[in-house]
Amino acid sequence: MTAEPALTGLPQLDPAAFRRAMAEFASGVTVITGMDGAEPVGFACQSFASVSLEPPLVLFCADHRGRTWPLIRASGRFCVNILGEDQQDLCGRFGSSKGLKYQGLDWETSRWDTPSLPGVLLRVHASVHSVHAEGDHDVVIGRILEVEHVNDGRPMVFFRSRFGLDEPAPLLTPEMWFGSGQWG
Repeated sequence: MTAEPALTGLPQLDPAAFRRAMAEFASGVTVITGMDGAEPVGFACQSFASVSLEPPLVLFCADHRGRTWPLIRASGRFCVNILGEDQQDLCGRFGSSKGLKYQGLDWETSRWDTPSLPGVLLRVHASVHSVHAEGDHDVVIGRILEVEHVNDGRPMVFFRSRFGLDEPAPLLTPEMWFGSGQWG
């Protein structure tokens, strides 16, 4: 692997402008869940993708400043709960640093000892395969243990800082996605 060439004289990219630019890329929305001992933990995440079929690998990105990701990393296993378009309540619950995320929620423990959320489209159960620190995030590579189809439906899509493509949906607060420093 070669080192990145020195890039001098480039203008500084404003983080807010970069965020607005990346809002032009539509993404699905997930909740990454895991266990901290006997306590369930989780966070909303829109940076999720498949990586490899052989071996079966996925990735997600988690903010270094987050409180939840280090707990999941220590457990060694996680579940990616892929949200349906009508699950804004789950997204808000797990995207906020306030409140008890599992309070009053009907969730189950999977056979992989990870929290499985109700009514999602798909659950991807995985073990932490590798972690790469990049900028202010960790790029987490997970080895697939099981893929569990749960529900037929349309996915939750996040585009231009809103849910959905068909009609304008309520704008999320900046804290929910970027400002709290609590993601992951």
